[in-house]
Amino acid sequence: MLETTFHDYTFQSPLMNASGVHCMSAEQLDELANSKAGTFVTKSVTKKKRQGNPEPRYYETNLGSINSMGLPNLGFDYYLDYLDKRQKMTSTPVFFSVASMSMQDNIETLKKLEDSNFRGFTELNLSCPNVLGKPQVAYDFDMTEKILTEVFSFFTKPLGVKLPPYFDIAHFDQMATILNKFPLTFVNSINSVGNGLIINPEKEQVVIKPKEGFGGIGGQYIKPTALANVRAFYVRLNPSIQIIGTGGITSGLDAFEHILCGASMLQIGTQLYKEGPKVFARISDELTTIMKTKGYTDIQQFQGKLKTLEDH
Repeated sequence: MLETTFHDYTFQSPLMNASGVHCMSAEQLDELANSKAGTFVTKSVTKKKRQGNPEPRYYETNLGSINSMGLPNLGFDYYLDYLDKRQKMTSTPVFFSVASMSMQDNIETLKKLEDSNFRGFTELNLSCPNVLGKPQVAYDFDMTEKILTEVFSFFTKPLGVKLPPYFDIAHFDQMATILNKFPLTFVNSINSVGNGLIINPEKEQVVIKPKEGFGGIGGQYIKPTALANVRAFYVRLNPSIQIIGTGGITSGLDAFEHILCGASMLQIGTQLYKEGPKVFARISDELTTIMKTKGYTDIQQFQGKLKTLEDH
């Protein structure tokens, strides 16, 4: 019932983790693989191992979270070795996330991935808001086009980009025009809303250490922004470019709304952090119940079919 076709593969569920949550170590990735998630994505990897930003760098609230992780990961070779072994045991493709510290590092990492035996999907993260001193690449439209031109001059495996949230209709139009020039497999929208601030009023201080308390906002706070971005790109991108919806998914109803906006796959971040991998079974059950109540037998029957008030 929850099967979803993505590129040329049918996953048993559209649910997966968001890169950065429960995917640092082989043990965590194994737990995702053994959960009710349809697949998983690795940490956004850099060429070499990174410690990331100083702690505390993650903080939960009732409505979500703030983080400024700074791309902590165990390095490219660690994740490639893990996935090489995994590919020998299962045919289910996974996602390899790449987010290096410079354009040149990105290119070098992707060239290694192109030359490797990796057979899954590659996510190029153009939207990390929490690396000290580094702006989000995807807010620079010229740089985004330059990077994608370089990448697609040599990269032939299925590749998508992870985008930050956009807040202006003109920016949806501009970015979609750029993305439609390239043979992208998918767009993942959205990363956390960058540079929010959460305060502990009792202590009268910020709650995370990096960047004087500024960090990426996730969870229920960002669902309306995530839905808007999913919908905006679904109606603007070439039909061959599928959408991964990320942001504010805490329930089956949230998942249903993302799919209604046009998402083919769904990534869960903050709620996975709060509940652990059992979150996938709960949200799967809730989504299945909603579909049965509405008389849907598969996701394709309502995917992208969001109505406007003019439809009535």
